[in-house]
This record gives sequence, structure tokens and C-alpha cells, in this order.
Amino acid sequence: MADVQSAVSSGDGIAFLVSSGIVSEIIAKACSSPQTMEINASVRAATLMKWVWIGMIEAAVFVTVAAMIDRKHRTAIVAGGVIAGVITYAEYRYAKHAGLRDGGPGTESY
Repeated sequence: MADVQSAVSSGDGIAFLVSSGIVSEIIAKACSSPQTMEINASVRAATLMKWVWIGMIEAAVFVTVAAMIDRKHRTAIVAGGVIAGVITYAEYRYAKHAGLRDGGPGTESY
């Protein structure tokens, strides 16, 4: 059996968490939250999803630059970024679907 501990350094774990966290932070900065998406989907779904994609692109740029700078931890950086991006996108897609399906009062008035 392979020695997993020798294959993965503690630095990889830190890099993975930092990469994962930056994707979530950038997307949160670019838009609101899955909760806001669900509550206001009936009037803002398209705009909120646009900003999710802008945040995903911005996050991908940061993760790519970090992976280029820190070659030793490249795999962990990319893995953390990809996993966080997939999870966050799925959360927003689900929130949009739930908000459009279930409706409910939004938090905004026009």
C-alpha cells in the first residue's frame, strides 16, 4: 500500500484550503448568496447568474495565477479551486431552481 502521507505534504492541504476559500470569497463578492438568489429568483435570476459566472471567471484567473506561482502546490491549488467552483455553482443553480419553482415573497420591491 502506498504511503499517502509521504505523497501529500501539509503544504498541499493549506494550499487546497486557500484555493477553495478564494473561489468562494470571490464569487460571494461578485454576487449575493444562494439564499438571496432563491428569495429573489423571480425578478433577478438572470442578473444573479450573470454575476455568478463573472465571479467564476475571476476566481479561475486567481487560481490559475496562484498555480503558476506556486508550482510545488499546483495540484492542490487547482483541485481546491475546481471543487469549490463546482459546489458553489451547484448551490446557485439549485437556489435559482428552487426560487423559480416555489416563488414566495422576495426581499425587494420595485
